[in-house]
Amino acid sequence: MLDGRGDGMHIPAVVAAGDRRAAKAIYGESKPYVQLDGRPLVAYVVAALQAVPEIGEVWVVGDAGRLEAVFSDPREQQRLTKPLHVVPQFRNLYENAWETYRRLLPGAGPEGRDPEPADESLPVLYLSADLPFATPEELSAFVRQSLAADCDYAVGLCTEESMADFYPSAPGQPGIRMAYFNLREGRFRQSNLHLVRPARLGNRHYIEDMYEHRYQREFGSMLALGWRLLRIEEGGPSVLYYFVLMHCAGVADRRGWRRLADWLRNRIPMARVEKGIGGLLRTRLRFIVTEGGGCAVDLDNEEDFEAAKARLREWTLRQRERVAARYGPTRLAEPAGRTEIDANAGGNP
Repeated sequence: MLDGRGDGMHIPAVVAAGDRRAAKAIYGESKPYVQLDGRPLVAYVVAALQAVPEIGEVWVVGDAGRLEAVFSDPREQQRLTKPLHVVPQFRNLYENAWETYRRLLPGAGPEGRDPEPADESLPVLYLSADLPFATPEELSAFVRQSLAADCDYAVGLCTEESMADFYPSAPGQPGIRMAYFNLREGRFRQSNLHLVRPARLGNRHYIEDMYEHRYQREFGSMLALGWRLLRIEEGGPSVLYYFVLMHCAGVADRRGWRRLADWLRNRIPMARVEKGIGGLLRTRLRFIVTEGGGCAVDLDNEEDFEAAKARLREWTLRQRERVAARYGPTRLAEPAGRTEIDANAGGNP
């Protein structure tokens, strides 16, 4: 959505806080509501978005009752400077993303509407609700780089070097080590950021499958998905080939076989993977690399959560220092003032 205000951008952000299908739990609790230093994880993400100048409004889709309780807390209310809309969750990630998009379109009512030709260029930032180390600077950089890439689907990646702050500081100390995508250009971690023009995605339904099998250690699941694509979609053999190479390189990397991992990843150019996935989704896809690192730290299990709890202040400070040095301060437009929660943004699924 472009409205000519400030730098001309007024982009909606959609925070995925659903707890159905592929969603994971921590200690039996839905991740968006797990308390870290007395605040639910979803509150960290929404607060970071308040200081991103390119974002004009925030939509959170999930358990509406629980989300309203989170953001009705006076402490969270004081952090809100942009319109906040709560949308009741639907059956799965795909429906949450698409149905929220239908409701944020200009002039859409509580039940939303289908996009029209005038809506095709509208970009939407999608991100997950479990990113306590996401910073406004990295979010802003991702949005700006994605818009400059002139694509319809921008997928965020973080460099291996930017993830080093989250490693254990010494043997036996708490830390988080991520699995990486091994590509010719380097080793990268997916950053949980997506800038999408949803009306221009041809095969939107495949995104749910890719999300459910997103963990690189689930090689069998990814191979099954690749085989299904091989039989259904044009370009499936190429996609399957590079997925297999990437997973073999990932296995070698995790086992410390660096020479083998490097030999394999040098056969996986980023542009070829972009072309393959873009062809599968029938859209123009690009990978966008940022160097903050915090947006790639999603807390998916109890061990990672405990590490984040033990080193929260240290990692938060390091992220602030890193993005300040790399990106400088964000150029936030004048705040609109405190806003009330719109809890009527969507009907029951």
